[in-house]
Amino acid sequence: MTIPDYQSLMLPVLRYAAESEQRVPDLADRIAGDLGLSEDEQEELLPSGRQRVLHNRVHWAKFYMSKAGLINSPARGHFVASEAGRRFLASSPERLDTRTLMQIPKFVEFYESSKSGNGGGSQDVADQGEAEGSAATPEEQIEQAYWSLNAALRADLLDRIRENSPVFFEKLIVDLLVARGYGGSHKNAAEQLGRSGDGGIDGVINEDRLGLDRIYVQAKRYGEDNSIGRPEV
Repeated sequence: MTIPDYQSLMLPVLRYAAESEQRVPDLADRIAGDLGLSEDEQEELLPSGRQRVLHNRVHWAKFYMSKAGLINSPARGHFVASEAGRRFLASSPERLDTRTLMQIPKFVEFYESSKSGNGGGSQDVADQGEAEGSAATPEEQIEQAYWSLNAALRADLLDRIRENSPVFFEKLIVDLLVARGYGGSHKNAAEQLGRSGDGGIDGVINEDRLGLDRIYVQAKRYGEDNSIGRPEV
């Protein structure tokens, strides 16, 4: 089963918070059991690898409801439904999401202040789309943007590398290995770069600063759809 987005988790989180004081890790485990999530789904991490997806979404569901006054935090890391939250549940709602929260003046005040940059801090609403029904949490939106920009940067770098000469590519590979800590310096690392009669060797990398172990580098620039086979190697 797919992990529900944070807005779909708002109502279950509020219902549990109306029963007793809760903590995000404990509540995430209870919700995972209710949903029948597999162990792999429960352990699924955000792309950054720093937080579980389910925990992140339960946290944001709780956070936005707290900004609407539906949840109170009696102690650090603990939360419970407020009187306003209990009154909301008494109306037997079928769904609770950011569109619903936008009908609550306290949440609108928070949203407007976060848009103007006057409050909220790092957990402010990311943009107007967030309050208008985006399924992704702010952290997920940021990470999605990061990976998209990273992919675009990789593609642009590859295009630029392919546009340059083979000599540029050979020097780039040696520079990369030096930057990774091999060779000590470019002068030492590339001591045989471009020599004649070198058997195709494009550079010599000293694996340690004393030069006791050596790595002979041969750089080949192939097209995107071509692979380097055994004869070439």
